[in-house]
Amino acid sequence: MSKREYTHVRLLYPEIKAMIEAGKTQREIAEYYGFKNKYVVKGLLKRERRRNAEGIPKQRGRKPAKTLAEYKYENKRLKMENVTWCRFVRENPVICDRQAHAATL
Repeated sequence: MSKREYTHVRLLYPEIKAMIEAGKTQREIAEYYGFKNKYVVKGLLKRERRRNAEGIPKQRGRKPAKTLAEYKYENKRLKMENVTWCRFVRENPVICDRQAHAATL
């Protein structure tokens, strides 16, 4: 049983990039360096593309916590919405009964 050979492919990236620009295929590059298959080269190129990508980076981890002022504002907004909804239900009982009936179907 042979021991697994690990190659730091990221160190070879400049050479691999030059070979790609010269017209070599990913399979040819993998065979040249003795990699297991072409997916080693394909994965390296994909990771480097992602690393060099421009634009908005994806957010990782938890969302930032809301401040106390934001919670108070949202609570006030929801209370006003609740008052408005209760007022609407009191003034239009027939419409609300139809909606409740439709929701149960």
